Amino acid sequence: MASITDRHITSGLAVRTLQKALDSQRLPKGGLILHSDQGSQYTKAFIEYCESVHVARSMSKAGYPYDNAPMERSFNTLKNECTNLYEFRPEEDLYRTVEEFAYATYNHVRPHSYNGYRTPYQARMAA
Repeated sequence: MASITDRHITSGLAVRTLQKALDSQRLPKGGLILHSDQGSQYTKAFIEYCESVHVARSMSKAGYPYDNAPMERSFNTLKNECTNLYEFRPEEDLYRTVEEFAYATYNHVRPHSYNGYRTPYQARMAA
């Protein structure tokens, strides 16, 4: 599958990221809701992709960051436990490290207090 990292945030990057997430997870019964901010990457192409895979969309109000607090916390963890600790050369090393942290460490290794100190994967499987 194509990389989920890029130098610029685009609708193509958003579509590839959602594709990868959908391909790697079993879908909950009753569908899936994707919550996001109002970023420029969520254009017509992204909206059409969501509709084609039956993903309902939800967006934060402009200037209201509290809806995205879980994602902001996730990015904070990524920076503090991964990317800020190393210098990456070449750039592909950064991409590889971020993907490994996001898909392996964060979801399958690192326990989260919110989940009763289980990994996100363990919490999903128990649901």
